[in-house]
Amino acid sequence: MPLGRKITAALLLFAGLVLVNYLVSSLPFRFDATAEKIYSLSPGTRAILAKVGEPITLELYYSKDAAGLPIGYKNYATRIEEMLRQYVRASHGRLTLTRINPLPDTPEEEKATAAGLSPEVFQPGGDKVYFGLVVTQADQQKTIPAFTPQREQFLEYDLTKLIYAVQQLDKPKLGLLTSLPLRGSSPQEMQMMRMMGRQPQPSQFVIEEWSDTYEVVTIEPGATSLPANLDVLAVIQPENVSEALQYSIDQFLLAGKPVFLAVDPSSEYMRRQAGQQSMMGGPPPNVSSDLPRLLEAYGVQYDAQKVLSDPENATDAQSGNDIIRVPTWLTFEHRGFNTSAPPTAQLGRVTVIDAGSVAPKAGSNLTFTPLIETSAQTGEIPAAVMQFAQPEDLGKQSVPAGKRVVAAIFSGKFKSAFPDGAPKDETKKEAGKPDDRKEEPAPASLKESKGVSTLFVIADTDWLFDDNCVRKMNFLGEVAAEPFNDNLAFAANTAEYLGGSQDLISIRGKGVSIRPFTVVKKMEVDAQKKYQDQLTQLESRIQEVQTKLTQLQGKSTEGNRLVATPEMTKTIEDFRKQSAEMRGERREIRRALREGIDRLENELLVANLLATPLLVGVFGLWFYRSRRR
Repeated sequence: MPLGRKITAALLLFAGLVLVNYLVSSLPFRFDATAEKIYSLSPGTRAILAKVGEPITLELYYSKDAAGLPIGYKNYATRIEEMLRQYVRASHGRLTLTRINPLPDTPEEEKATAAGLSPEVFQPGGDKVYFGLVVTQADQQKTIPAFTPQREQFLEYDLTKLIYAVQQLDKPKLGLLTSLPLRGSSPQEMQMMRMMGRQPQPSQFVIEEWSDTYEVVTIEPGATSLPANLDVLAVIQPENVSEALQYSIDQFLLAGKPVFLAVDPSSEYMRRQAGQQSMMGGPPPNVSSDLPRLLEAYGVQYDAQKVLSDPENATDAQSGNDIIRVPTWLTFEHRGFNTSAPPTAQLGRVTVIDAGSVAPKAGSNLTFTPLIETSAQTGEIPAAVMQFAQPEDLGKQSVPAGKRVVAAIFSGKFKSAFPDGAPKDETKKEAGKPDDRKEEPAPASLKESKGVSTLFVIADTDWLFDDNCVRKMNFLGEVAAEPFNDNLAFAANTAEYLGGSQDLISIRGKGVSIRPFTVVKKMEVDAQKKYQDQLTQLESRIQEVQTKLTQLQGKSTEGNRLVATPEMTKTIEDFRKQSAEMRGERREIRRALREGIDRLENELLVANLLATPLLVGVFGLWFYRSRRR
C-alpha cells in the first residue's frame, strides 16, 4: 500500500476514534459494571429529581488552572463533573450546570468567597484553589464549601442531599431526649465558655447528620412533657425520666408519631464517666439504661443486665503490639443486616459496643422487623463484669445460645403503658388558689394506638459517638469526618425512615470503589489466632515460673537476703530458654504469614500483567485465522 494511503488511513482511523468517543459520550444512557453501581444514580436520587418544581442552578467552582494541582485532585474533579452531568440529564431540564474557574482577583473569586467556599493552597506561595458547589433555587442557596476525596464514597448522597435541602423551606422537628453529650454547646454557651477561656463542646456528627434533615429540638431530662409539634422523637440513654414525661412519650407513640429509642446494658461512655467520678469522690452514674414500664407494656423484651458476646462478629482492636478480638465489640457486615428493610438494605458495616438484645414478648401482636442480627455463636455476659474484665477474657464467660437481635422495628397497635390515664403530679398543687377557678380539662388519654405506630429500638448507645464511626481531620480550616463504617448512615437512614422521607435511603450505604481484600484479612486473622494461642501458653509458663521463683524467694537466709541456689539458677535458665524459643516461634509465624500474603500478591500481579496481552493475542490469532478462511 502506498505511503499516502497509509497516512490517510491512519488519519481516518484517528478521526473515527474521536467521533466514536464523542458519540458515545453523548448517548443518554451509561453502563455501570461495578458491583455496587457506584457510578449510577440511585432510585432515591431520581425520585428527588422528579419532584423538583422550580429550576435549580448548580455552580461548580473549580480552579483548574491553578499551579501545583495534584493529579488525584484533577481526577476527582473530573469524577464530580461527570456525576453532575448525570444529574442534569436525569432532571430533564430542571437542573442546569455551570462550570466556573475562579481565577485570582476576579469577580468569580469574589463570588466564590461570598458563597462561603473554602479555598486551599497546595504549595507555599501558590494560588488559592477553590473546589466546591453552590446550589440555588429561587432565593434558597446551599453549598458544599470544599469537596474532599475522603468522602468520595458519599459523593452521590452529598449532592442529592444538597438538592433536596435547597427545596425545603421548613424542616420537620426531631425531639432529642438524652443523658449523653451528643449535642454540643448552644451559641450562648459557646460565647460564655470562650469568654471564660474554655473550649466549647462540639456536637457529635450524628447530630449534624440529623440537622441536615430535621430541626433538632433538645428536651431536658427533667421535663414533664414533650414540646409541641414534634414529628419524630429520639430517646437515647434515658435516665431518671419522670412518669409525667414517660406518659407524654407514651401518648406521642400512640398518636401515630414514630419513636427512636436507644438503650444500653453497659454504656462504655458511662463506664468512663464512672471511673472519673469515683476518682473525684462523686457518685457513679448509671451505666445501663432502660424504660421498663413502657417496654413492658409494649411487649418488647430487653434485659438491661446482659451484654452480647459474638466471636464471629468480634472486632479487632489494638492492644499494645498485638491485635486482639473483642467479642463484645460487634462489627456487622452484609450477612448481619436485614436487606429487605429500608434502613439497613444497603449498609456495608456497622459497629456496636457492648450491646444488648431486643425481641418481642410471647403473645405480642406487633409486627417485629429485625434490622441487625448476630450469629448463632452468640452468648450473654453479665453487664456487671464489663467494668473490670479484660477484653481477651470476655469470650470465656459466655456460652453460645443462638442468634440475637440488636436493633429492630416494632409496628402495629400498641397498648398504653398508662391505662388509668395521666399520672398524678403532687408537686403541681398551687397554694392560695381560688375555689371558683376551674382547671382546663386534660385531653383524653389514648388507651391504644389510633392507627399503626412505629417504634425503633436498638440495645446500644455508644455506636452514635464519633469515636466509633468517623476519623476526624482538619481540611481547609474545617473539621472534616471520614466515616470508617456506616454507623452515621444507619442513624440517618432510620431517622429519615421513621419521619417518612425515604428518597435518600438508597443513596447512603452505597459501596466504595476500594474494596477490602478479604482473603488477605482472613489469612492475617488465622495466623493471629495461632499466634495468640501460643502467646497464651507462653504467659501460662511465665506465670508458673514466677510462682516458683516466689516460692524460692521465700527461702531466705539470715538477714532476709536471697541466696541463688542451684535450683533457682536452673529455673531462671529454663525461663530464659523458653522465652527465646517462643520468640523464635513467633518470628516463624510472622514470616510464614508474610510469605503467604507475598506469594498471593505476586500471583495476582503476574495475572494482571499477562491477562491483557494474552487476551489480545488470542483475539489476534482468532482474527488472523478468520481472515485466512
